[in-house]
Amino acid sequence: MRIVVIGATGHVGGYLVPRLVRAGHEVVAVSRGAREPYRADDAWASVERVVVDREALDAEGAFGERIASLEADVVIDMVCFTRASAEQLVAALRGRVRMLVTCGSIWSRGILTEVPGTEDAPLNGWGAYGTGKAELEAYLLSQDGVPAVVIDPGHISGPGWHVINPAGNLDPSVWERLAFGEPVTLPDEGLGMLHHVHADDVAQLFQLAVEHPEAAGNAFFAVSPRALTLRGFAEAAAAWFGQQALLDYIPLSEYASAVGEEHACATVEHVSRSHAMSIEKGQRMLGYSPAYTSLEATREAVEWLNDHGTFGRRLPFV
Repeated sequence: MRIVVIGATGHVGGYLVPRLVRAGHEVVAVSRGAREPYRADDAWASVERVVVDREALDAEGAFGERIASLEADVVIDMVCFTRASAEQLVAALRGRVRMLVTCGSIWSRGILTEVPGTEDAPLNGWGAYGTGKAELEAYLLSQDGVPAVVIDPGHISGPGWHVINPAGNLDPSVWERLAFGEPVTLPDEGLGMLHHVHADDVAQLFQLAVEHPEAAGNAFFAVSPRALTLRGFAEAAAAWFGQQALLDYIPLSEYASAVGEEHACATVEHVSRSHAMSIEKGQRMLGYSPAYTSLEATREAVEWLNDHGTFGRRLPFV
């Protein structure tokens, strides 16, 4: 198939585009042209590169037609965040593609009643990001003439960027303190949950959706087989360095006083949701089989950061 990937050079695209090329597809990589792919791969040599400023063309009402002009069998949209942007694309693609596969988020499910959450859970996302993704998913899966699939990733992890740590934020010093046996403060007894996924496992699910026509009309969670509690995550991460985690606890409502407003805001966003999602639907319908556990995905990311001198102290992995 001829597959257009919008946002092709991002975290997931760096794995997805080579996967599609090696599967025999003709790939057109659409991006703003601001950077090279996160991952170097020989497969990019056979990829058609197209530079498009989505924001500018969306404002002109021309983005959808620009993508439609590429005459794809399948369009994969990694960077759609609002219903308005999706409406323009759907209008241009209606009756012209086999499938539109869009990146959503597990945050579209808001607060779960039952865990692990399934794709049938209500689209009750809260906060600007979660609400936007919920509206996007509801719209896409209700359209005629454009068979749509929504892939909802968890906390995407992998080499090349910071990942959500056991405190539920991106503070790199958390890893350092765990590595050197220093105290780490967690909210609410550390019982909040995080559900990570390796970027290549997200790419795997996108590829599977493209290659299974029966996926149309469905959403699928792209997460690792199991979520982590903050406390268990911290204890496991400390063991990477031969340490025992030294943990303090504080109520979430007081967390900003301990770690600062910036990192506390991220922690609140994650802990207030405490998502743990099921992958049974993707396994059953598409054969989804994540290669990484949450701990494996996050450790690979932290090792990469360590090897590239990101931390103030080199972390002593054992």
